[in-house]
Amino acid sequence: MGTQQKIDSRKQDPQQEQKTFTVEEAVETIGFGRFHIALFLIMGSTGVAEAMEIMLIAVVSPLIRCEWQLNDWQVALVTTMVFFGYMVFSILFGLLADRYGRWKILLISFIWGAYFSLLTSFSPTYTWLIIKTEFLPMKYRGFMLPLSQVFWLAGSLLIIGLASVLNPTIGWRWLIRIASIPGIILILAFKFIPESARYNVSTGNKEAAVATLQKIARLNHSAMPEGILVEPANARRGRFRDLLDPKYLRTTLQIWIIWLGISFAYYGVILASAELLERDMVCSLQTVAKPELRDDSQESHSPCHCRFFAPSDYQIMIISTIGEIALNPLNILGINFLGRRLTLSITMGCTALFFLLLNICTTSSGLTGFLFMLRALVAANFNTIYIYTAEVYPTTMRALGMGTSGSLCRVGAMVAPFIAQVLMSTSFLGALCLFAGVCGVCAISAFTLPIETKGRALQQMK
Repeated sequence: MGTQQKIDSRKQDPQQEQKTFTVEEAVETIGFGRFHIALFLIMGSTGVAEAMEIMLIAVVSPLIRCEWQLNDWQVALVTTMVFFGYMVFSILFGLLADRYGRWKILLISFIWGAYFSLLTSFSPTYTWLIIKTEFLPMKYRGFMLPLSQVFWLAGSLLIIGLASVLNPTIGWRWLIRIASIPGIILILAFKFIPESARYNVSTGNKEAAVATLQKIARLNHSAMPEGILVEPANARRGRFRDLLDPKYLRTTLQIWIIWLGISFAYYGVILASAELLERDMVCSLQTVAKPELRDDSQESHSPCHCRFFAPSDYQIMIISTIGEIALNPLNILGINFLGRRLTLSITMGCTALFFLLLNICTTSSGLTGFLFMLRALVAANFNTIYIYTAEVYPTTMRALGMGTSGSLCRVGAMVAPFIAQVLMSTSFLGALCLFAGVCGVCAISAFTLPIETKGRALQQMK
């Protein structure tokens, strides 16, 4: 009789015997393995394609300036309109990703980008030209995400190398067509990328979430945690007003300031570098530059400053671009030991300093060194704020948080051309002081962020 009572008791209260786990616990239990390496390579390779698209702006600007006889503001507007499109679709795709899933929106956005990248090469006139984080165990995020900068570096170096060969021979249109090839090829690799398990749980689709986690465990030769997935669905997802909820309001506003400033500085460095080389605006280059490296036959004294890059200019661009991984080891150490906020504050402050140092009259080697350090610092800034933003918001609003931050990032990128390509031609010191001032504000904003995410698990719900 006593045995029968025990059996009945278990039937009445099965939860006492049933083990449970969350997505975060499953990700941590499965650990890091082959799945994450493959995902890292695929998603990192998208960085190669995107970096090529961004660097195209710098290496093509002198050519379209000459071909279409553009003024400074017209050249700047080309870049601005590119990032205006990024800004609009960052918000749109962020909303859609939180509502309809990461995978679908990621694929659509990549196909969209590859198509219009290829279409750009056929521009007949000036007018025409106009998931990773959620699968990584917590202790690996601060290491793997900064390492993805290697792919961005590879894309930047590849496009500079191609430009040095193709621009003087078959022209910038073919450069753009060839640059679109990696993006088209990578679309085929998206089949490997699963939908976010965190997203599936947030929509109540636990079966799909478990299937994804089981697949990852198999690929990693690891085991799933015992029990059942118990996280409840949350029907309220991807609402803009959640970002301005009192719990996140201060964090959101400061993150937006930082994203805007980092982007402003990053694209300012890239475009300012091209302008310095194209116009010989630094005194040392005017006096030390070797005439034999310049192609005087291609240079004109028209108001649009038509002059193509020389081989030495491409060399300086390559060396300074390599700087984007120079601080990666220190950046990784800072992120994981000093924390996200302090690390970002330090690198932003140093970025402001090196913008001011760029005004010093120096040799060509000195200019290259300053540009090298600036590229290293602005890349470190991007690494840190990306990790912080992905960690500070819960799953139900993470994609929207990243999307809106990306839009503010594009605002900074839209403004940068008018400072680096227009203001710099009239007031070199004024432009540099503006870049430095914005970086200083961002350093203060980073230092005073209310939440530190180092060592904190990704949040599921608000």
